[in-house]
Amino acid sequence: MEIKIHCAFLPHTDAEAALGFYRDALGFEVRKDVGYQDMRWITVGPVGQPETSILLHPPAVDPGITDDERKTILELIAKGSYTAITLSCDDLDGLFERLEAIGADVVQEPMDQDYGVRDCAFRDPAGNLIRMNQVG
Repeated sequence: MEIKIHCAFLPHTDAEAALGFYRDALGFEVRKDVGYQDMRWITVGPVGQPETSILLHPPAVDPGITDDERKTILELIAKGSYTAITLSCDDLDGLFERLEAIGADVVQEPMDQDYGVRDCAFRDPAGNLIRMNQVG
């Protein structure tokens, strides 16, 4: 039996800003862009890896949550403490320079960690924490 990660969910608070970040800055391809009323669900993923996706979804749209819960979710997203994802690339310093040049919200510059990983961290336009590991 083989189990793979197929799709991870990250909230977005501005669909166009999310596209600008994931498509334009990271170079992911847009696989689906589905709208309903004033909401959009956008599926993106690395080129050449169709089996792995990130679904960018509007946060707190569940009709079963209260206005206070919705407010809390949006506050947690803005602080970068609602969710996170770790990605990897083969040129960490090059990617970091590109993201820094476009004004990405840098949390940590590239560095060698004590536990053997070289990584950096930044936030996407919604505030989600994105950690990037060096591979290769």
